[in-house]
Amino acid sequence: MSPSAWLLVIEDDEPTRRSLRTYLVRRGYRVDEAASAGEALRAWDARRPDLVLLDLGLPDLDGVDLIRRIRRAAATPIIILSARGEERDKIAGLEAGADDYLSKPFSLGELEARIHAVMRRLGGSDAAPDGRLSLGPIALDPVLRAVTVDGTPVHLSPREYELLKVLLTNRGRLVTRERLLRAVWGPEYADAREYLHVYVGRLRHKLSEAGVGPTIDEMIATETGIGYRVAEPKAATAASQPTEG
Repeated sequence: MSPSAWLLVIEDDEPTRRSLRTYLVRRGYRVDEAASAGEALRAWDARRPDLVLLDLGLPDLDGVDLIRRIRRAAATPIIILSARGEERDKIAGLEAGADDYLSKPFSLGELEARIHAVMRRLGGSDAAPDGRLSLGPIALDPVLRAVTVDGTPVHLSPREYELLKVLLTNRGRLVTRERLLRAVWGPEYADAREYLHVYVGRLRHKLSEAGVGPTIDEMIATETGIGYRVAEPKAATAASQPTEG
């Protein structure tokens, strides 16, 4: 993501909003602010941002409804920043079209990592020119429908292969269980969570046995009650100042 990209921060808590703006501007981003949905929509119309950071608890409109309005107009990435801890709130926001979710308090370093991950995914840079997808030693070739770990073939069932393909396609993004079930099994299986639990377990086991090792649970990480996130294992980083609101 270009450091000169425009971000729109929609947050009704002024100290949190100012803290986010200060950090992001120092990191080289250009930032617009909004304290309500009305202000956000005016800022959106005036200058379509490259990415939206959105608090769900707005004074004049529920954040989920604002996500739907933005989604009807554009595919601009949206990251939810919210103190709401309910799983249903997270799922509602993601199903409405948000790309990721961070619960407050969160580290500013983690926020910037999520921004980069979402923008990389939407830019298509995680796929090679021939369409191959990779994550660490794992490589998936959609033309040959083949998966390898460090060049060694791994036999996956058709469902396991499709599950891995969807996860790698959404690398860095939090993918809800319902979205995975619809993509791999079809819409009639959107509530069949037991399928997903079993198949993710099988997939992790096969990739681990093939040489990925114990980091597989971090590479295919469970977001309890929500879904899964696929990412490179986190490198040790300096602690960032937490953001509260």
